[in-house]
Amino acid sequence: MSDLKHGFVRTNGISLHYVEGGSGPLIVLCHGWPESWYSWRHQIPALVAAGYRVVAPDQRGYGRSDRPEAIAAYNILDLVGDIVGLVNALGEKRAVIVGHDWGAMVAQQAALLRPDLFGALGLLSVPFIPRGPVRPAVRFAQITRQTHFYQDYFQEPDKAERELEEDVRGTLLGLLAEGSLAPGERVTHSIVAFPKDMRLGDVIRARVPHERPPWLTEEDVDFYVGEFTRAGFRGGINWYRNIDRNWELTPFQDGAKVLQPTVFIAGERDLVLKMTAEALAAQPTNVPNLKGSHLVANAGHWVQQQQPGAVNELLLGFLRGL
Repeated sequence: MSDLKHGFVRTNGISLHYVEGGSGPLIVLCHGWPESWYSWRHQIPALVAAGYRVVAPDQRGYGRSDRPEAIAAYNILDLVGDIVGLVNALGEKRAVIVGHDWGAMVAQQAALLRPDLFGALGLLSVPFIPRGPVRPAVRFAQITRQTHFYQDYFQEPDKAERELEEDVRGTLLGLLAEGSLAPGERVTHSIVAFPKDMRLGDVIRARVPHERPPWLTEEDVDFYVGEFTRAGFRGGINWYRNIDRNWELTPFQDGAKVLQPTVFIAGERDLVLKMTAEALAAQPTNVPNLKGSHLVANAGHWVQQQQPGAVNELLLGFLRGL
């Protein structure tokens, strides 16, 4: 991908790194945790070849973008503000926004808050999740009575990142392996539920495969390891530390629906589908202009990396229908 342009914009008080290719209608690709712009490496060339201008940022806290110190600086309004500023800096008035994992949360909020700017929406792995009636901290207290849950484990500042940074390569390989396991390959402990006497870092690194997952090259692994060795895990984990704050900031979104044309894509064995089952079932009601809901075979959480051809075909079919 040597033909991609790397750039930086000043947006919402930070410097945001992005890669760009092509010309035509703008598509913004928002990555999840723990990833970077690079997680879209298979989609960017396909979208460029189809006649689109494609921009994939390192979102705040990741890669070569700024990593503010304050935990509160990673709230959802700032995350959306970064992308709005990016689009404006690029001189565009309209964009399609596509997000995976946490990037899907940013994308859905961007669609709700700036429908004038974001005219269509792609959600990968995470469906549209409306604001609930109960603050997330209450839910965490209920589901962590017997076991740890990674999102709750992340709440204590500096704890999880210290554990994950003890062995960056092992951590990343463990997370990538966990997210791509087939149902029959499930192991005793998952980051979704693990014993109170275990550390998250140890649980993750217990997943390190004897062989690299076939959808990753050594170059891919080296890139991710290099990014997180330099930037650390704190920025991305700070997104999770704002889950309660995000709920407090958005009471005006009670009952809100996404009205833009939307496509949902996930791997058929993505654990997030179980975690968000209620939201997924309600998505046709909460997203009345849902153009498709697709489960991709032989893929887990990292769907656009595990099955790039299928994801590219689904995205391009959605875009052609706009």
